[in-house]
Amino acid sequence: MAANPKYKPAGNLSWLVCTLYIVFLLLPIYWLVNMSFKENSEITGAFALWPHSPTLRNYTVIFTDPSWYNGYINSIIYVALNTLISVSAALPAAYAFSRYRFLGDKHLFFWLLTNRMAPPAVFALPFFQLYSAFGLIDTHIAVALAHCLFNVPLAVWILEGFMSGVPKEIDETAYIDGYSFPRFFVKIFMPLIASGIGVAGFFCFMFSWVELLLARTLTTTAAKPISAIMTRTVSAAGMDWGVLAAAGVLTIVPGALVIYFVRNYIAKGFALGRV
Repeated sequence: MAANPKYKPAGNLSWLVCTLYIVFLLLPIYWLVNMSFKENSEITGAFALWPHSPTLRNYTVIFTDPSWYNGYINSIIYVALNTLISVSAALPAAYAFSRYRFLGDKHLFFWLLTNRMAPPAVFALPFFQLYSAFGLIDTHIAVALAHCLFNVPLAVWILEGFMSGVPKEIDETAYIDGYSFPRFFVKIFMPLIASGIGVAGFFCFMFSWVELLLARTLTTTAAKPISAIMTRTVSAAGMDWGVLAAAGVLTIVPGALVIYFVRNYIAKGFALGRV
């Protein structure tokens, strides 16, 4: 039976819509890259789809100025610390929620999620006063611990879903075989939820990488992140748009690398319905 030709335009239209959607999403990224290779005079001048006089001066400023490249180093340090702490703390907590039932467990689980719902501005002043008393202001660990307030509940929520999908009989079989709990958890259980750990680590990394308020409030100079440094591009000569655009391009790179390395885990997490 011949195919009905009236369905062909609908197929072509769907491809057109998808193409326009992708172009719409990539346009800001392209324009950011485009600006990063321009001088300020060309950026503020006539409209152009590509640089007429490409320059690497903006990237040279970032890689040669300590105030710029140290911002990237600081951000990577506290984001890596936060990801490690958040996932390490969330693993036993998520296991407890998935395997045991205790008084108030559902209320406690919901309370953890309310911390993720609260805006960072609510906790900026308490964190500042607390860390000032302990001398932690302007340190990487201060920002890493502050971000745990939001990332640990998120990691617990993600990991609990993955752990609940693992049959409890595996735990019982391991105990019968003589496995201690730490050995069972590391050797058997964690490989079974490797995709969940990858997904939780990815979201912890991304949320900590893009957070600005707490990172800016709890640091001054030594641990200032790149997101806070990017707000200081105004000088007597005006806004340095080219350097700001180059810095923006470089902030996308770490996130893109993380997505590349955990892409299979993220895809599996969505396929299992746990994300």
